[in-house]
Amino acid sequence: MFFLYLRTMNTEIITIGDELLIGQVIDTNSAWMGEALEREGFKVSRKTAVGDVEEDMLDAIDSALKRADIVLLTGGIGPTKDDITRSTLCHYFDCGLHFSDEVYENVERIFYNSGRGMNELTRNQALVPDACTVIQNRAGTAPCTWFERDGKVLVSMPGVPHEMKWLMTNEIIPRLKQHFCRDLFILHKTMWVTGFGESALAIELTDFENELPSFIRLAYLPQPGLVRLRLTANTQNEEEAWKAIALQQEKLRQILGNHIITEEDKPIEVLIGEALLAKGLTMGTAESCTGGHIASMITSIPGSSRYFKGGVVSYSNDVKSDVLGVSTEDLEKHGAVSQPVVEQMAKGALRVLDCDCAVATSGIAGPDGGTKEKPVGTVWIAVATGKGVVSECYHFTTVRDTNVLRASSMALLMLLDQLHHNRL
Repeated sequence: MFFLYLRTMNTEIITIGDELLIGQVIDTNSAWMGEALEREGFKVSRKTAVGDVEEDMLDAIDSALKRADIVLLTGGIGPTKDDITRSTLCHYFDCGLHFSDEVYENVERIFYNSGRGMNELTRNQALVPDACTVIQNRAGTAPCTWFERDGKVLVSMPGVPHEMKWLMTNEIIPRLKQHFCRDLFILHKTMWVTGFGESALAIELTDFENELPSFIRLAYLPQPGLVRLRLTANTQNEEEAWKAIALQQEKLRQILGNHIITEEDKPIEVLIGEALLAKGLTMGTAESCTGGHIASMITSIPGSSRYFKGGVVSYSNDVKSDVLGVSTEDLEKHGAVSQPVVEQMAKGALRVLDCDCAVATSGIAGPDGGTKEKPVGTVWIAVATGKGVVSECYHFTTVRDTNVLRASSMALLMLLDQLHHNRL
């Protein structure tokens, strides 16, 4: 749960670069920014992508500033000729450029620390528009520029994702919160729900949604095998917000029961780690169709070495038998995608990795390889512990990437269920 006082401001995001329009680079910036801004109470009303054409950039900027209180730009402020955001902003705000000693010192520092020499193009990074407030970019050479006009704010940031994230986290969001009047109390509460697809869950919650107070809204944020439900209260009365959210939470508990796996906004890989640490247990993986994705999810969490011992990607039958000890007879009789094989894979991982619990997957991710008996999307998942093994067969989609993601989520959900019910 998180809350803040903030006057809800309309915010628009503009991403700049031909590479975004032709699909050469996937725009991850606006997705990250949208989530970060929403978390802080800023309503993102529109996202726009434009190429490296001044006329198109000017049109996008002008249109956005007519609609929104805050406009955030990323991209086009590097040292090369195709980076024209800086000159375009000078055109829009009718100003020139000046050389900033402070920016130049930052560029010098970065180049010195990296052992590289500066040239004329990198020196030009220190040229900044006269009409802006410069915000130092400690994560890169291109400075961030902040413009104000008629009570509205436009911020131009680098398109490099780690530089944008550093600036948004350390500079931009704190300044925006300070700049705009805080007179609305915003309260968020998130629950993670399993056992429903997004549409099925929406149908289940139809009456609940229809009865929500006007100042509370419900958002559905689906992921493979899971749906995040987020309740948001927007009101000037803090006490009213807390009471109303608590009441709606209790209603959701009554409706959804054990389908709620957590009332904290934490992904399943974090919940797994916390549960293992709390019980002093370790885990491992034996993956076939998921190709190491489960291990990747677990190890994406800092500190996971305290409970994750390792994983075996047993894509071939030889590895299943030679490394994990799966019976060659069972492989021949039942096939790799079967209950006996996946259970032996999980037990083999317990032994080979010397861990307390293990998850195993074996399936047909697609797009080919399926049969009438075992179509694409058929996946067997097992969880093994010192007390035994449980397994389940799932039938997902015909889309390979989706099958990998859903199988990984379901495997971790099965493990979490074992942890929550003290079956380890």
